Amino acid sequence: MLLASLLALIITSCSVPNLEPPQCTAARNSVKRFYSLHFANDNGRTDEYLRSREEFLTDRLAKNLSSNKQKNDYFTQTEDFPKAFRVGGCTAESDEKVGLQVVLLWRDDTRNDQSEVVVRTVKSGDNWLIDSVGN
Repeated sequence: MLLASLLALIITSCSVPNLEPPQCTAARNSVKRFYSLHFANDNGRTDEYLRSREEFLTDRLAKNLSSNKQKNDYFTQTEDFPKAFRVGGCTAESDEKVGLQVVLLWRDDTRNDQSEVVVRTVKSGDNWLIDSVGN
């Protein structure tokens, strides 16, 4: 029993501390959930497309997207839809605003490319919402 307690103490004392601000962690979780939904579902520009994503977006962005008829996918900033994504670095602009790097990946037998977009989020109540996406 003493050995098990000592082993547990050693394991927990060797953990790496999280140096990321708490608002980055919360916003990162929201952005991961959004991009997982976005990559897993139809990306056609229909009313259903926007409705399925509204819970992740600010009202301002949702209104802009409903009136914007651009060819590029707004959330990846490209017409060539990526195969995967990874949420990278975070910049906490304030307690209420966070910018997250999203790395977009294209990998297949003939191609291994990546690009990045910056997703700006704002805190609304208990939720972190996407307010804009840019390069």
